[in-house]
Amino acid sequence: MAWIFLFIAGLLEVVWAFYLKQSNGFTRLVPTVITLTTTLLSFGLLSVAMKTLPLGTAYAVWTGIGAVGAFMVGITVLGEPVNATRIIAALLILSGLILMKISSPN
Repeated sequence: MAWIFLFIAGLLEVVWAFYLKQSNGFTRLVPTVITLTTTLLSFGLLSVAMKTLPLGTAYAVWTGIGAVGAFMVGITVLGEPVNATRIIAALLILSGLILMKISSPN
């Protein structure tokens, strides 16, 4: 169950990162509220997952999901540049997440 909470927390990190960008420095109300709400939910689920999972594993996976997810949203939704180096970097992060999961005792 901890891994499910951690995965959802990572997805919520992607949501809050996107809306943080949309908030324009917290000057737009609705994106700001979404950012703050999803941030709290993400941190809450991360803390629940950390009751069972090791700190290093949970935090690395949480930030990795957020990083790769935000990267993908940036490319697909915001039209950010994509090139081979950026794709390889994201794949390396994803590989690290998989290795963290495989090596986790829980």
